[in-house]
Amino acid sequence: MATTLHHWKSGEIFEGNSGRFSDVTNPATGEVTAQLALASEDDVNEVVAAAVAAFPKWRDMSLTKRTQILFAFRELLNTRKKELAAIITSEHGKVLSDALGEVTRGQEVVEFACGLPHLIKGGFTENASTKVDVHSTRQPLGVAGIISPFNFPAMVPMWFFPIAIAAGNTVVLKPSEKVPSAALWVAELWKEAGLPDGVFNVLNGDKVAVDGLLTHPDVQSISFVGSTPIARYVYETGTTHGKRVQALGGAKNHMLVLPDADLDLAADQAVNAGYGSAGERCMAISVVLAVGDIGDELVSKIKERTVGLRTGDGTRSCDMGPLVTAQAQERVSGYIDAGQSAGAELVVDGRRPEVDADGEGFFVGPTLFDHVRTDMSIYTDEIFGPVLSVVRVDSYEEGVKLINDNPYGNGTAIFTNDGGAARQFQYEVKVGMIGVNVPVPVPMAYYSFGGWKNSLFGDTHAHGVDGLHFFTRGKVITSRWLDPSHGGLNLGFPQNA
Repeated sequence: MATTLHHWKSGEIFEGNSGRFSDVTNPATGEVTAQLALASEDDVNEVVAAAVAAFPKWRDMSLTKRTQILFAFRELLNTRKKELAAIITSEHGKVLSDALGEVTRGQEVVEFACGLPHLIKGGFTENASTKVDVHSTRQPLGVAGIISPFNFPAMVPMWFFPIAIAAGNTVVLKPSEKVPSAALWVAELWKEAGLPDGVFNVLNGDKVAVDGLLTHPDVQSISFVGSTPIARYVYETGTTHGKRVQALGGAKNHMLVLPDADLDLAADQAVNAGYGSAGERCMAISVVLAVGDIGDELVSKIKERTVGLRTGDGTRSCDMGPLVTAQAQERVSGYIDAGQSAGAELVVDGRRPEVDADGEGFFVGPTLFDHVRTDMSIYTDEIFGPVLSVVRVDSYEEGVKLINDNPYGNGTAIFTNDGGAARQFQYEVKVGMIGVNVPVPVPMAYYSFGGWKNSLFGDTHAHGVDGLHFFTRGKVITSRWLDPSHGGLNLGFPQNA
């Protein structure tokens, strides 16, 4: 019998009262493994109220004590991260090594947050004006709402909540209803680390929960990662209701391969970046731009590597797991149909893969198209599956124009041995994250993650110094302490002297 998963409020399980549930499945088998309670408006209000109640005490706790709890959480996560990886594989489907890599990248932000006292300190200027001192400080906002996607159940929430918590905020995390167990596991780990009840809460649900956080007057900020249409909706709704919002949207990431590139390296990395996590990454490479006359050789090398990939249930010796749901499987297969019908050359067909799994899972194997045109849906749309398209271009300039004309600007890469070309590319390409001979240029935690154009709504990127600024407000204090020589009146406008 499937278990029932509930919310997490004030340090314990909270069942809520909606009476609505959705299925949680194992994508490798199609089996329903749990029933997830979906929040009602009353449930939203109760969970937010718990975060509101916990905020004053947590805000007032010293940075030293907050940091000790962050370090304790980091140590527990490091010791038990394989448990979390197994949970991710069971609900998302990515292979265990990939899930463990996700947790490790998320942990980098936890470690960055452990050093936040150094970044959150203000500046001080003595005698800015005669006997007048000026100093700055940063203070937490209050309740931070986090709405995370299905493809990274641990890493994406960890882009946000370690920094929010370290800065003195309280958190309500709304995980994807497809992969809720990782968030509940993290909530229990925070409690074990000594985090006060109510500082970290989990609200499970669908659009009711999302809209509840976007419109609730006590939620001060919203962090979101997901598709571009929903990101736009989150940004517009949240800002309309007076919230600070960072909404990271979709992507269509190009990899430009110049004739002087190491084609074996380029082929390896195109396969790694195109098919890792079954292509369900916002930083996946989905388009390879082959410049000049290297197309045939490059496609041949990519095909050779693609046909050798093993697809399975994620727990066995395999390279790629299933897609997250039956709907995702159907959608991706439909794009492969459309690409073939539009005239693209289907080099490797993943619609009926051989898989190493028990049961009927949601599998689409690695798929490779060549001679893709820019008017085809497999080029224009974010497929979010293991479909790699090769577009032939005549020149570097044509490739850069395609990248810059694309409505998305999340990530891109160039493969070349020409330092001048790489330097020119990183200067003129209109994309937020750029790799030079690196196909998935996800920044380290002390830098910030975020794209341009329709890949980001709001000015603030995730983690790094941008994350600190997002979860805090700045104050500047100008002060004069009187000494015995003070006296007299002066009604003129105050001036620096």
